[in-house]
Parts: sequence; structure tokens; C-alpha cells
Amino acid sequence: MKIGLIGYGKGGRFFHAPLIASMPGTTFAGVVTTSPERRQDLKEDYPKVAAFDSMADLVNAGVDAVVISTPLASRHALILQAIELGVPVISDKPFAPNAEDAQALVDAAERRGVLLSVYQNRRWDSDFLTVRKLIDQGVLGQITRFESRVERYTPSSVGKESGGGVLRDLGSHLIDQALLLFGPAKRVYAELEFATLQKTVDHGFFVSLIHASGVTSHLWGSCLQNAQGPRFRVNGSKGCYTVDGLDGQEAATLAGLSPKSEGERWGVEEHRRWGWFEQGEHRERVPSERGCWTEFYRQFQEAVMSQGRNPVDAREAVASAKVLDAARVSALEGRVVEL
Repeated sequence: MKIGLIGYGKGGRFFHAPLIASMPGTTFAGVVTTSPERRQDLKEDYPKVAAFDSMADLVNAGVDAVVISTPLASRHALILQAIELGVPVISDKPFAPNAEDAQALVDAAERRGVLLSVYQNRRWDSDFLTVRKLIDQGVLGQITRFESRVERYTPSSVGKESGGGVLRDLGSHLIDQALLLFGPAKRVYAELEFATLQKTVDHGFFVSLIHASGVTSHLWGSCLQNAQGPRFRVNGSKGCYTVDGLDGQEAATLAGLSPKSEGERWGVEEHRRWGWFEQGEHRERVPSERGCWTEFYRQFQEAVMSQGRNPVDAREAVASAKVLDAARVSALEGRVVEL
């Protein structure tokens, strides 16, 4: 399968290219970028992968699917272009700036019969896979409260518009995970942090969801947090699971590693990074599941060949976008939003 990549910034270079180049039975067919600096990066990273000026040029050269990894402002038009060209497409997250635009993209893909997927790679983080396993096996009992955080200290990200703000960017992951675990949200409350009075691009958020299933989710994201809280804290009737730090796959790709270079070591968390199960005075380590971002691409390949389901259906991204819209309304208007 030949897969082409649109955009070679941080997302394309570190979160897509290493995975595409590592997949068995896949050819990294080319990259669309007109930036001389990024073309030079591509040449150094993948000398045999061609650069193209436009998506049309890339598709004409022959691809079975394209990945859109560009800033949010340009993403909508590029996804529509891929749909019109009849090419299966993966969109980076956030999928769209609002739920209305997200639904329009889904409708366009369905009219053309084009497979449209959203790159929610953090469904295959080691810590999230561990949480899912503990819940599915009933180890924690009936879940009452789910806490999830992605907090960093990166002041250079404040005011950055490429992802639409931290709520749209990081929040897309956290809300997707919460909805996947506990189903639709019926009530949303949120607080946002802004660097300017205009309140356009947020750099931090807190979102509370009341799910129809009865579970409460508390979600945090920030790029100005010096003291990060636990990545997950999941409370149930039989105990609590906590884990600190982020899944190691991001750090690995940023360090120039890949599933191909690391082999069986890829996605494995060392013992010191495992989480804890606690109930009263009892406390024990919980071995982390192996992270596997490549699983998204494996399932996508099967879906393109009509041998499996879409790993992340774009309609799920519409549901997340509705929650993100409600969160912004809640924060700006100071009220709880009913869905």
C-alpha cells in the first residue's frame, strides 16, 4: 500500500512519517511540502522519499491513501480535496474547528464513498491500553470518577494557533478517550486559561463531563504547568489505578527512533514507569501494556482493503467536536451546558 503525507512539520515528521516508514507492506510514497527547510529535513530523514508541490501531484504519482498533517486552518480544504480525488484519507486531530465543519466533512466523505479516518493515536498509548484492560477485566469494579491529564511546561506554545488552542489540540485526545471508555456525555462544564483578553487561543483547560452512563470525567490540559498531576487516576468500587508521566512513544519519535529501528522494544514501558493499583492499605505495581501507535495504521490498511473496520470513524470525531464546542461555550459563558 502506498501512503502519501501532506505536511512535514512536527506532526508529519515525528508522528506519522516514522510509523508509515515502519509498516510492513507499506511504501512511504511521498510528502507534499513547499518549504525548502522541510524538504531538506525530508531528504535527510528519508532520502528515497520524493517531495511534491501539491496533493494533486502526489495522487497522480500513485497513492492508495493520504495523511493530512497540516495546521488546523488549512486542514478542512485539504481533506475535502482528498475526498473529491476519491482517495482514502487520514486527518490529524483536531479534525475540525467545530462540530458543524466536522459533520460537513463526514457528509462529503459519505457522499463520495471515501474512507475518512481521524488520527487518534493515543488510543494506543501504553497507559490508556492499561486503563482499558483494568476496566474491561473488572479489576477496578464500578467506575465512578475518571481523571485524565496531559500537562507540560512549554511556554513557546502559548498563543500558538496551529492546533486551535490547547483545548482543541490536547483536548481532542482526552475527550476521545473519555467517550470511548464511558460513552456519550450529557453535561459539560469547562474552564479555560488565556494569555490575552481577546480569549481566542487558550493555553490550558479543565473540563468536567457527566456521562450518560453515570461516570464523571475530569480532564486537564496545559502548556504552562510546572508540576504535572498523574496522567490517569481512575476510581472504582474495588480500587484506584494511577500512573504518572506520558506514554514513551512520543519521546521516542522525537528522539529519532521508530518502530522499525526499535523492533520489540517499541512501546515497552520500563518497570519504574508502571502505574499503581491501590485499595486501602494495599498497593501494588501494575505492569503497563505495550504501546502500539502502529496499530492505528495496521487497522487503517485493513479498512482500505475492506478487510476490517475504520480504526477511528470520523463520526466519533464529530461527537468529540460537539463536546469541545460545549466546553468552550461553558467556559466563555460561565455555565453548565446540557447535551
